[in-house]
Amino acid sequence: MVNITYDASGDLNWYNPAAGTIQVYNLGNLAWIIVATALVWIMIPGVGFFYSGLLRRKNALSMIWLSVVALAVVSFQWFFWGFSLAFSDTANAYIGDLRYFGLKNVLLQPSVGSSTVPSLMFCVYQLMFAAITPMLAIGAIAEHGRLGPSIVFIFIWSTIVYDPIACWTWNPNGWSNKHGGLDFAGGTPVHISSGTAALAISIFLGKRRGYGTPRLAYKPHNSSYVVLGTVFLWFGWFGFNGGSALAANLRAIQACIVTNLAASVGGLTWMLLDYRLERKWSVVGFCSGAVAGLVAITPGSGFVGSPAAVCFGVLGGAVCNFATQLKFLFRYDDALDIFAVHTIGGFVGNVLTGIFAQKSVAGFDGVTDIKGGWLDGHFVQLGWQLADSCAGFGYSFVMTTIILWVMHVIPGLSLRCDERSEAEIVGIDDYDMGEFAYDYVGLEQDLGVKDVEGGLERERINATSGGREPNH
Repeated sequence: MVNITYDASGDLNWYNPAAGTIQVYNLGNLAWIIVATALVWIMIPGVGFFYSGLLRRKNALSMIWLSVVALAVVSFQWFFWGFSLAFSDTANAYIGDLRYFGLKNVLLQPSVGSSTVPSLMFCVYQLMFAAITPMLAIGAIAEHGRLGPSIVFIFIWSTIVYDPIACWTWNPNGWSNKHGGLDFAGGTPVHISSGTAALAISIFLGKRRGYGTPRLAYKPHNSSYVVLGTVFLWFGWFGFNGGSALAANLRAIQACIVTNLAASVGGLTWMLLDYRLERKWSVVGFCSGAVAGLVAITPGSGFVGSPAAVCFGVLGGAVCNFATQLKFLFRYDDALDIFAVHTIGGFVGNVLTGIFAQKSVAGFDGVTDIKGGWLDGHFVQLGWQLADSCAGFGYSFVMTTIILWVMHVIPGLSLRCDERSEAEIVGIDDYDMGEFAYDYVGLEQDLGVKDVEGGLERERINATSGGREPNH
């Protein structure tokens, strides 16, 4: 029986027999973090729908499948040793130990994140961050990666890449945390690490069948799925950023305000940049920009004021928009522009946090005390932001590449579809799942079926009916 009572105000009181003290937990704070946990949970299938809508219909279901599988795999990994590796209070500067293996003794003691929530609550909230991150990365296998080995990859990657980066960023013993790195909700652990892993996966898998030909010049097959995924992400991001205050307080409210503002401005910026080229109002462009704005504001959401959020949205939307052209410049096949939105957006957010972070905003919770960024005359902060960003980028890229090559030499674990197989022609849904998102899946382009009635000219139109992004 746990040693809990309730005081006159209804707050939960836990008696710590080891220290002989009573820890008080406000039930309002706990209720908000439970809600925030559910909000971040809905983001994970949101990523699946967002990715699914951007692909061809023959690969639509695999992305939705990956989102729920990633949640399940990481839920077990987090219970098994993930939480302990990231947030044990006896961690070193790089990674934790197995003190909380199997969630042993994770109960009502104050969490390493904040004394306002117990470790058990902090554990399940942080699980949602751990689950969405590999889902963001594994989207890079879209249309030419195997689903079975992706289950193994998610477990290994979460252990070797995500947990150490989360430890050095958010654990009080982590090197970035000790040196004053500011990352409120995951600019480096979530976005830079996942986007960089997606880059490594894209390079490792190589180009999809038909790369550089009209065969891959397709528009998103279901823009409604893109909007639906964006709605889930935007909605859940209030828990992602607002919940990172780990209490129902003024800082959480401020984080929600700047989150919504940056997403709005980011969506408008990307859409207008695309409009100038095609004179079309693109819903996919707006959604891409909104996500870019959300990514950019993530590290600074608990440190910056509302006017700064406009800058986060404009630069996040604009820089990520132009970064989608990097794949053509360096000739890697990132089908979903994960690197452009998440890694580049994460860098933009970390840098702007170093400039716009304010001691006064961080103090909205009445507890946090930082030196601020350039606005407060603390100019070295930008250096620490860059150091943390580059460390996350380098570590994620190198370790992801090593994981991919080790899996490649183990029979049955290579992520790459056999180029001699028909997987890319019939689609991953049919080849790996035997199930479909739709009753009808068109394969004419990949099978070389001609439009007999329309003739050659109609066939050219069928094959070259646009791409996801305008050519800048």
